[in-house]
Amino acid sequence: MYEVKDIPKIQPRKPDTHKGDYGRVFVLAGSSGMTGAACMCSNAALRAGAGIVTLGIPESLHGIVASKLTCVMTHPLPETHLKTLSELGRQDILDFSQRFDVVAIGPGLSQYQETKKLILWLLQSLDCPIVLDADGINALADNPKILDCIKTNIVLTPHPGEMAHLLGVSTKEVQSKRVEISRMFVKGRKNVTLVLKGHKTVVMNEEKYYINETGNPGMATAGAGDVLTGMIASFLGQQYVPFEAAQLGVYLHGLAGDIAVQEKGEISMIATDILDNLHKAFLAYKESNRT
Repeated sequence: MYEVKDIPKIQPRKPDTHKGDYGRVFVLAGSSGMTGAACMCSNAALRAGAGIVTLGIPESLHGIVASKLTCVMTHPLPETHLKTLSELGRQDILDFSQRFDVVAIGPGLSQYQETKKLILWLLQSLDCPIVLDADGINALADNPKILDCIKTNIVLTPHPGEMAHLLGVSTKEVQSKRVEISRMFVKGRKNVTLVLKGHKTVVMNEEKYYINETGNPGMATAGAGDVLTGMIASFLGQQYVPFEAAQLGVYLHGLAGDIAVQEKGEISMIATDILDNLHKAFLAYKESNRT
């Protein structure tokens, strides 16, 4: 295993092009009280360059997210009595996913048992690449062996607490051995890319790893991870390989946070400040890579 230092270049767009050339992203996210996570993830996918983004949402929450999202399409899905995604939506989600290049699963989905069962079924059934975050990772932690049954590429984006839950260890142990823990997790799993979030986020697959240097403590705020999930899904949809999609995601996410902190400061920064500065991060990165 070797360390990667260089960040992938962002490919310029060709004049003769259309939205389908830049990836179709399907986001499965949101539940009662957590529609913000779903909206931020979806908008971040668009801001990171995806051509088309559709949000799958519990049907009774459709009106709420539709009023927040202008450029993201929505797909109402069967729900439980707690307004979380229901197992009744299995085939609908599987059939609908065939139209997309990548599926992002997790932000704000809740930890309701029926919704967890749906997530675990989808992980074993989907054919397109997956980005798994938040409650998606919490569902996987109930049955980690399912990770070895996934038939497609998957990028997992846990924070240290979620990583600890996934491995059955303490958060302190994860934080004390971030690279070693990550290496152990991906060993023997060729289709898995891990993004262990936090100070100096670790991106790792079975062959290589990258330690991110962008970002600041102001980004330790609710919703920041939802933005990152959308970004990584966007890059996967644009046909970057999983490791490079994750690299670009964490680097530009941190860079947007570094730009936002100049105006907001670390204490007052919120996740939408990161989202609102993504365009500046892309422009700054493009400028720094001019030859």
